[in-house]
Amino acid sequence: MTSGRAVLTSADGARFAAFLSRPGRPSGAAVLVLPDNRGLSGFYERLTERLAEQGHTALAIDYFGRTAGTGPRPEDFPFMEHLGRAHKDGLFADIAAGAAHLRAEGCEEIVSLGFCFGGRLAFMAARPGFGLAGTIGLYGYPDVLFGNPGPTQMAGELRGPILGLFGGADEGISPEVVSAFGEALDGAGVAHEFVTYPGAPHSFFELGRPELTEACGDAWARILGFLTGERPGERTARGDLTSPRAATMQD
Repeated sequence: MTSGRAVLTSADGARFAAFLSRPGRPSGAAVLVLPDNRGLSGFYERLTERLAEQGHTALAIDYFGRTAGTGPRPEDFPFMEHLGRAHKDGLFADIAAGAAHLRAEGCEEIVSLGFCFGGRLAFMAARPGFGLAGTIGLYGYPDVLFGNPGPTQMAGELRGPILGLFGGADEGISPEVVSAFGEALDGAGVAHEFVTYPGAPHSFFELGRPELTEACGDAWARILGFLTGERPGERTARGDLTSPRAATMQD
């Protein structure tokens, strides 16, 4: 497995940082990792490496190239300031550029894997124009946010398969919001599967807390299963895909 930072160019000429990991022996879909609202951080860089160890070329992208440049950032980086200046057109252009970079690497099948803010983006990028083979979103808010329609309202434009993983103790995403998203996808005929982990808070996969090990292990197994073909509407036999590393990847 090899890995390292990269700088990509979006359709509008903006340059943004990314982190690419390549497996020694590729197998299964490539992964476009969409981080939470902090943008590219150490957790997501290491996540691409863990995915590459499982045979998946993985690219994590940053969101703030237009306002913060492409270099490494300090731990006290004011990401919320830059998040407020990010525009959806630029974000989706960067997602498209990330997918194009993976295709240039020779990856024919690409799945998006998003977390929190990135989970919401991943759900919305399940539109045909992005050409993705599937979508995985962890605790991405699917409903109207700050007056802007979300994946629930866009369900008729989306394509499956979609895997959504949520925390049962997530105070920001209620069971009713998740249910409404599922009903909207059902109405649009979009193949999907949602899993909610009782007692798990928002960002549970990234916290590295011992009491979340079981939830993280199951989520990791489902992520890897999805990447190797176990998707809603595309089921294949599932082997032992658990990993003890899922609950220990911290910044």
